[in-house]
Amino acid sequence: MNTKEGMKYLMAENHFPSFFHILASIARKKTGWKLGVFHRACYFILVVFSSMCCLPNPAQAQQGMPGLAMLQNQTLHVPTPALAQDLRMGRQYGEHLVFADAAGQVKRQDASNGGSLAVLYPDMGEPYRSIFAKIIEGIESKSRLPVISIPIGAKLDAAELNAQLKRSGVKVVIALGRQGVKLANGLDREIAVVVGGVLNLPENESRSMTGVSLMPDPVLLFSRLKSLLPSVKRVIVVYDPKNNEWLIKLAREAAKQQGLELLAYEARDLASAAHQYEAAFAGADKRDALWLPQDSTTVEEGSILPLVLRESWSRGIPFFSSSFLHAKKGALFALYPNNLELGQSLAQAAHSALSGDSRKSGVSLLREVLVAVNLRTASHIGLNIDYQSQRSFDSIFPEP
Repeated sequence: MNTKEGMKYLMAENHFPSFFHILASIARKKTGWKLGVFHRACYFILVVFSSMCCLPNPAQAQQGMPGLAMLQNQTLHVPTPALAQDLRMGRQYGEHLVFADAAGQVKRQDASNGGSLAVLYPDMGEPYRSIFAKIIEGIESKSRLPVISIPIGAKLDAAELNAQLKRSGVKVVIALGRQGVKLANGLDREIAVVVGGVLNLPENESRSMTGVSLMPDPVLLFSRLKSLLPSVKRVIVVYDPKNNEWLIKLAREAAKQQGLELLAYEARDLASAAHQYEAAFAGADKRDALWLPQDSTTVEEGSILPLVLRESWSRGIPFFSSSFLHAKKGALFALYPNNLELGQSLAQAAHSALSGDSRKSGVSLLREVLVAVNLRTASHIGLNIDYQSQRSFDSIFPEP
């Protein structure tokens, strides 16, 4: 009697329940009556016997080999951490269990119903290429739609891009960088647009768009300042109103929340910016700290930053920044983007835009941040950051 005939006999004579009960009893003894593993063992037994019943003979196997087209349509199941844990548990008790990646199935079902998501990003060299790659990785990890990445070159035409997006069934676009935002503005209106990877947008544009700026939220900057230097009472900032009037409005409210006074000085060109910094340092004392926002006019690397570094060090007035490189050069601390988490936030914003959720419209300030600290600067102003506190920072300078 072969395997298939044996199965038919067991089922016809109603012996299958008893046989199954015997095997289940063995499984329960092996697993020490652990209910979860027992259930998996029972499932394994059913799968094995079902497979044995369906095995073709050699002649049938030769006739029924699947073609390449069928293989190409098969879905690859990538083991999730939970699935890997289940497989390890199964192997521990000698069982070889079969599971489905339920999360992957849900994502594929959503993808088939909702089209796809496209990411437009500038085709640039390092370090920008790695930054955009990490943002896209975050988008892919959070998106319920398949993600299409499209590098933007100088010759990419808006009409050609529109046609490409339509052919790919794109329903929502995440535009990274100024180039991405510029192209996204020319897309068909039925395609939802989310912006990211930009420092600042004109106030009238930011109200009509959805996305996340690269500008760290002043609330996070000022709360970090107070945690490090509770004695600070005033924050000095020099800014170009053309670039950052909107940011200063938000910063005033954020300063009040932390019990700080914001002393904001306008400068519309490089010369007036240098004059404002010199005057601010001349009138500063131990109650003050200087904030360098991301401002192309007032935070210029060639002349303004050396001036700030010199005056800050000689007068013992700390400064903090929204630029990672400034912490390396001498800022007490800096907040900079966590690009992976930024990508995840952009993916969530894209799905909200696609669903028509108007509550999440507008460009929000960056809250997905990492923190860098300069221990040499801290020591210079008399701030001792112990080893336990250092662990709360993501980057430390000088590097150990």
